[in-house]
Amino acid sequence: MTEKFQVRFLEEVAGFLDNLDEKDRDKVIYNIQKARFSNDKELFKKLKDEIWEFRTLFNKTHYRLFAFWDKSEKAETVVISTHGLIKKTDKTPVAELEKAEKIRKLYFERKYNER
Repeated sequence: MTEKFQVRFLEEVAGFLDNLDEKDRDKVIYNIQKARFSNDKELFKKLKDEIWEFRTLFNKTHYRLFAFWDKSEKAETVVISTHGLIKKTDKTPVAELEKAEKIRKLYFERKYNER
């Protein structure tokens, strides 16, 4: 099976994962790895416009890592994960979507200004 994309974590995601219990972190990372090879909406789902989320339900806790696609390099497709949260309600907080979109915008501004 071939991977559909690579995943890169921004600093805030690394911090979020570091603060989880080891088993929870392992499950989140396992699901992200699994999502790279499948089209499973239970693992990786589009939320709004350009924002997606990695989804993990483990021990009755909903973990979400926000992400966006970077298809600018012809050699590889990369999903950039911006930040994570433990979801407490059915609705995704609008502020978290806006935060992911801001990070996405900054990411591409920096990327294209460095060229």
